[in-house]
Amino acid sequence: MIKVKIEIAKLLIYSLLIVMIAKYVLVYLLRRIAETLNLEARTIGKIAGFATSIPEILTVSFSTATGLVGASIFNILSSNIINTIQYIFSIIINKNRKILKNTAIKIDVFLSILTILIPIILIALNIEMEIFLVPLFLTFLIAFNIINRNMHRKYLKKFEIQIEEKRENGKTKNKKRKTTFYGIGLLIIGFVLFLIGDKLSIVLENLCNVFSTPEWVIGIMLGFITSLPELITFFEAQRHHAKKENEELGVIEATNNLLSSNMTCLFIVQSIGILIYAMIY
Repeated sequence: MIKVKIEIAKLLIYSLLIVMIAKYVLVYLLRRIAETLNLEARTIGKIAGFATSIPEILTVSFSTATGLVGASIFNILSSNIINTIQYIFSIIINKNRKILKNTAIKIDVFLSILTILIPIILIALNIEMEIFLVPLFLTFLIAFNIINRNMHRKYLKKFEIQIEEKRENGKTKNKKRKTTFYGIGLLIIGFVLFLIGDKLSIVLENLCNVFSTPEWVIGIMLGFITSLPELITFFEAQRHHAKKENEELGVIEATNNLLSSNMTCLFIVQSIGILIYAMIY
C-alpha cells in the first residue's frame, strides 16, 4: 500500500511539473512570440490553446507507449470537459456573458462541446482506439478549422486586430532577436518536458502493470492535472484585454484557446497516441 502511495505521489509531482513548466514558461514564451509578431487575438488564442495542450501530448504519448491506450481517451475526455467548465467559469467571473451572444463565439463553443461528445460516443459504443480513427480525426480537425475561420470572418471582422505597419529597421532587428531568443527557449523547455515525461511513463506503467490501477482512473487523474494551464490562460486573456478596455478581444482569445486546446487534444493528441500504440504493439 505504501508503494502505491509513493507511485501516486510521483504521478502527481511529475504531472504538476509538466503543468507548471507549460504554464509559466512554455505558454509565456509562445505568448511573447505572438505579441512580438503582432498577431490577432484569434491567432494568439489558437497558439495558447496548442501550448496548453503540451501536457496532454506528453502524457498521452508516454501512456500509450507503455500500452495504456485506454487511459489516453479518458485523459482527453476529462481534459476537454474540464477545459469547457473552466472557460464558462472564467466568462462568468469576468462578466463577459453578453459577448457570448455573438454567432461566431456561439459556434466555437458548440464545436468545443462536440469535442466532448465524440469521445463519449466512442466510449459508449466501445470503439477501440485503432488506426482507422486517425484519418477521421484529421478530417474533423480540418472541418472545424474551416468553420472557425469562416465564422470569424463573417461575424467578428470588426474586432480583429490589424497587423501593425513595419517599423524602422532597428526595431525590426530587435523584434527578430527577441523571436530567436524565445525560439531557443522553446527548444530547451521542450527537451526538459520530454525528460519529465519519460519519468512519468515509468510511473504509469508501474501503477497499471504492478499495482493494477484501472486505466480510466489514471486517465481522469491526468485529465484533471493537465487542464490546469487552460484555467490560467482563460482568465489571463480576458484580463489582459480588459485593461485596454476591449473585452471582446479577450473573449475571442479565450474562446479560441478553448476550441484550439480541445481540438488539439482530441484530433491531434489522440491520433498521435493511436499511431504510437500501433507502431509499438
